[in-house]
Amino acid sequence: MTDPGEIMETLGQLTSTAEHDWVRAWGDTAQRVQARADVSYEKKKLVSAASAYLRAASYWRIALMYFSDDKDSRVVEFSKNSVFCYGRYLETSGYPGQKIQVPYEGTHLPGCFYRSPVAKEKAPLLIITPGRDTWGEDTVWVYDAAIQRGIHCLVVEGPGQGTALRLQGLKFRNDWEKVITPVIDHAGTLPGIDMDRIALLGISFGGYLVPRAAAFERRIKLCIADPGNISWGASIAGAFKKARKLPRFIRPAQIDSMVKDYAWKHGVENDIDRVIDELAKYSNRDVLDKIRCKVLVVDATAEVIPGKAREFYDALSCPKHYLLFDEATTAQNHTQMGGYGPASEILFDWIEDNL
Repeated sequence: MTDPGEIMETLGQLTSTAEHDWVRAWGDTAQRVQARADVSYEKKKLVSAASAYLRAASYWRIALMYFSDDKDSRVVEFSKNSVFCYGRYLETSGYPGQKIQVPYEGTHLPGCFYRSPVAKEKAPLLIITPGRDTWGEDTVWVYDAAIQRGIHCLVVEGPGQGTALRLQGLKFRNDWEKVITPVIDHAGTLPGIDMDRIALLGISFGGYLVPRAAAFERRIKLCIADPGNISWGASIAGAFKKARKLPRFIRPAQIDSMVKDYAWKHGVENDIDRVIDELAKYSNRDVLDKIRCKVLVVDATAEVIPGKAREFYDALSCPKHYLLFDEATTAQNHTQMGGYGPASEILFDWIEDNL
């Protein structure tokens, strides 16, 4: 969804490691590419417009990826720009996706429904929960692979994610079943969905969130945790606890940035102790025995928190399968980054056999 030349040019415009310099550089690139897309759109050059709008949408998102100054007006402005550009991409490209709004606690959750052009009259549905830092569109390697195989896809940004956070102020919550149940309810209103064949996939932090939903939502046939983790909160809080012991003047600046980001996305005070306390809520240890559906636990030899997925797999008592990506697959990084081709082949061969 991007262009290597535009990426390298943008990186060349960075003059520091400051957040605001990052936002400025990517915002400039996004604005330039969107302007070109707008010209193509007005001239009815729709193939060119679609290509440029998709890249512009990506650059607007990238600008905000790790930008946690929620009072900065660019958070809302760039988010709206990304939504607009991606909508124009869907309009002009013919890609089988449509923007949706899932009713949720007096408001809505933003998302996209991707209808498989090769699906049968009734087809299975894959619901995707993105990671802590990614937006719905960033899971393209998954939903594109799904629809090519006759599987419809519903990608929803829940509280704490994407525009649900930046445009609606919704913060992360540990009881993710309260997010997924409305999504499945909404899926039931979409034509062509086989409600007996629903799979739920969580990526990165989403891999922790979805087993919690599967423990309470019985309409899920298959749950995929990529990667699995019993207590994501404890894993992250452990690093913060070690950093807390250091004097402030030698504490890595990255830690303070991470604390600020977690505080914003989880809706707590920007304080390392408050963040640690909040993360303590993010453990599935007490609900693992409630999971009844089949669970696929994805792991990788270069995972950022090694051993946690295997520990999660061993703790499950439901039907389960363990999938390890290693160097031979070239998809051994966290959430298969850099190896999406082979990863999608291996993952979806298994999904097709079990959904």
